[in-house]
Amino acid sequence: MPNEISALLADIKEQVFYLKELGVENFAVELPEIFFSPKSKVQSPKSEISREKLERFVPADEILRKVAEPAPEVLNIEANQTRRNLLESTKLSRLPSLPKRNSFLNNQPQEQVKGKEEMPKTTEEIPSLFGDVKQKLPESNETIEDIRQDIGNCIRCPLWEGRTKIVHSNGNFQADLMFVGEAPGADEDASGEPFVGRAGQLLNRIIESIGLKREDVFIGNVNRCRPPGNRQPTAAEADTCRPFLLREIAVVRPKVIVVLGNTATQNLLDTKTGITKIRGEFQDYFGIKVMPTFHPAYLLRDPRKKREVWEDMKKVRDFLNK
Repeated sequence: MPNEISALLADIKEQVFYLKELGVENFAVELPEIFFSPKSKVQSPKSEISREKLERFVPADEILRKVAEPAPEVLNIEANQTRRNLLESTKLSRLPSLPKRNSFLNNQPQEQVKGKEEMPKTTEEIPSLFGDVKQKLPESNETIEDIRQDIGNCIRCPLWEGRTKIVHSNGNFQADLMFVGEAPGADEDASGEPFVGRAGQLLNRIIESIGLKREDVFIGNVNRCRPPGNRQPTAAEADTCRPFLLREIAVVRPKVIVVLGNTATQNLLDTKTGITKIRGEFQDYFGIKVMPTFHPAYLLRDPRKKREVWEDMKKVRDFLNK
């Protein structure tokens, strides 16, 4: 019987300790020390509450003495039953034991941490479902004649006041290769044809150097009217005229566009990067390869740059010949 009482008191102490862990303030119990197995021994804190409050959790000494004096023949049965009744009366048997509670608290954070470790730490680790998706050139149901008719006798920007003729893009409307310049010069303004002066003649030789003829390609400019004194078109002038060029690109749908000079490059690619930094490297315009290179008029002023243009055009030739 002493062993049973010792086990009972140890269990009660354990549950009282559990109540303190749950947040019960100023709660303690003082019970005589009973020596038993080291695995189940619990130290008794000093009492900090009245006996009346303590009796709500621990039975009075009279009850414990009655439990300690049963008949020998029913000792084991009554001891076990009394222990269960005492635990039930204190309502502590309805709470999880400390070992189970600690096990739950210890395992829960580990499961959460494990879950976090398995999650990608950056969005770069999340695989894309569709891969790299680039914008493609929209389909066009119009023709080059439709675009020219829409342009009409254009007076959309101030350049119309000084022009002689509107210089439309021309060439092969189904060409694989297209050239885009800045704006017409004096010879082009007079004839109404793009690239017919000295720069145009040099462009013809550039085209022939890669095994093509002028009639095989499509040629145009960002602006269709000559700026006074062959000055660079203003941003407003370029913005007014450029949409017609973009519509022509959608109709022709070339495989490669060679942009000639800084102004044409920045307007087509919508960039502020200078031609010297990006020339010779393919860029992208809605899935179309774009090769920035020097304008033929610039080559007339600095023939040393012809070698660089030749290297750029070889890349264009190799791409078209694939």
